Amino acid sequence: MPAALDQFSYIFAIGTFFALLDVYNNGANDVANAWATSVSSRSIPYKWAMVCAFVFETLGATTVGARTADTIKNEIIPIEAFQGNAGVQMLAFTCALAGASMWVMWCTTHSAHVSSSYSLISAVAGVGVATAGASQVNWGWSGGKGLGAIFAGLFMAPCISAGFASTIFMMIKLTVHLRKNPVPWAINTSPFFFLIAGTICALSIVYKGSPNLGLADKPAWFIVAACLGTGGGLALLAFLFFVPYLYVKVVHRDNSLKWWEVIKGPLLWKRNIPESSERARIPNYAVVQHDEEEDLPVVKKVKGDQKTDTDVDIKSSGDRSSDEDITATYAYKDEKTVDPETHQKTYKQLVAEGQERFHARLRKKPGMLGWAMRSLHENQLAEGEIYEIKNMKIFLFKRVPAMIVVALLYGLNYDIHAAQTGVQGTPEAKRMARTYDHAKKYANEVEHTYSFVQIITACTASFAHGANDIGNAAGPWAVIYGAWRTGNAAESESPVPVWQLAVLALTLSVGLITYGFNIMKVMGNKITYHSPSRGCSMELGAAITVLIFSQYSLPVSTSMCITGATVGVGLCNGSFRAVNWQRVGLLGFSWLMTIPIAGTLAGVIMGILLNTPHFTGVGQK
Repeated sequence: MPAALDQFSYIFAIGTFFALLDVYNNGANDVANAWATSVSSRSIPYKWAMVCAFVFETLGATTVGARTADTIKNEIIPIEAFQGNAGVQMLAFTCALAGASMWVMWCTTHSAHVSSSYSLISAVAGVGVATAGASQVNWGWSGGKGLGAIFAGLFMAPCISAGFASTIFMMIKLTVHLRKNPVPWAINTSPFFFLIAGTICALSIVYKGSPNLGLADKPAWFIVAACLGTGGGLALLAFLFFVPYLYVKVVHRDNSLKWWEVIKGPLLWKRNIPESSERARIPNYAVVQHDEEEDLPVVKKVKGDQKTDTDVDIKSSGDRSSDEDITATYAYKDEKTVDPETHQKTYKQLVAEGQERFHARLRKKPGMLGWAMRSLHENQLAEGEIYEIKNMKIFLFKRVPAMIVVALLYGLNYDIHAAQTGVQGTPEAKRMARTYDHAKKYANEVEHTYSFVQIITACTASFAHGANDIGNAAGPWAVIYGAWRTGNAAESESPVPVWQLAVLALTLSVGLITYGFNIMKVMGNKITYHSPSRGCSMELGAAITVLIFSQYSLPVSTSMCITGATVGVGLCNGSFRAVNWQRVGLLGFSWLMTIPIAGTLAGVIMGILLNTPHFTGVGQK
């Protein structure tokens, strides 16, 4: 069946492109920030974080996401403002997506963390002013659905999230960390935190429900029973299987225990414990680790005016690195132990050397990425311009395939922890060292317990993000699609199709996998010292806040929530110096600048297109 506005199919195509770009940026910016907590705490490897993000973002978007999409679609610009002109409505939301996505892409490329949600909301408001005038834009509170209520979240969400997160962490601190023998207390109380995480996740789906699931009209007793039942069931499973497994693994230090033996549950209490080892074989959760790296040489090949090998490997594959791309520079060291020659090198030299050490490690890897990095290293352009026949062959048949592979896989192998702690010998690394010194380091066995809890909280936070943020991009795209298909501006009041939410969830995951490292490297440990017990508190606090806003159809930035939660937990160390306030200040500045820039950019595009002179007789006989 042909579309009613087939003559505007090009607008639908352009709007679809920018909708996908917007949600791609959301994955690279907002989702990367949300998962930076779990990766920074070493609770979950980066690659597994990508898998979990895809699963739970999709679930959150397809089950709960439609409600926040409705606010973006219908509450900021009233339908009456378009005077029934579906074509203008399509153009308006296309311009909004274009302005928001271009601004967030620029910020992501430059490792500037912004809110994708507020960028799109500001863009919609700017388009509304250009289309119908400022008087037609809903600037007030309007029952929690106007711009006044939405922008109030800019200040409310971080504070509320900080309150929830700090409260949860203080519960852990007083109950576990301050005990003389904290390990048994951590294990015995862990089911309680599984209860909280499970209840919040169930609450996300059941409370008010999704229109597609028909749960909104369920009685209160059903909602309470379903939420507590889910959380209680998860806590019971933790008590039966998780607690005995940790006792054998951590307390009795039985290093022969395999991970899959957790399914034995209560039978582990009767396990014959071999002679205990000196310490349990568990991961090291310390942020700063000095024993992981090889002593790799720094290779710099300069030929004529050619770039160094450092520039060739990554910058030529999309100009994705920057002066702060400091992977594999290793964790900071005490200033007294730094080689005096380090102080004589410039910041850019230190960055380049650290980056080259990382690229040298990647070239030693087996698989596609190792091949691609070696190919870029070994196949540099010859003398002369790129249009020389020899250079064209090298570029098209050797470098381009390798550049594509690097673009797809580089982020999955990025050294997030080295990037967050800073380059040895630079002011940034010294600042982070001072920040970490003001954070109490707790027993590794205790942190191991909460690493399992944090996986649940991370998935809960990811679900909450899918419930809230994907709807923001889905709203404008659904308006464009509905107007194009039916020719009716009022079609925007229809629910967002599930297939659109699913497509956007997939695109969001691609953004996180391929480009999320560019934001993740400036988050997490860049704000305050992370550990699993701190991380699960941050994520639970952020998830609770996002879900509260989502249930009232208020778009809120997940990034703001997790950042507020991070600062709240950091202050629980008892010192203001335990938080990197310079980074927090930069985040706040970027949030504030998003509103006028995204709004102006989208509004100017809409104003130009809407008022472009048109010559009706040109080309006609």
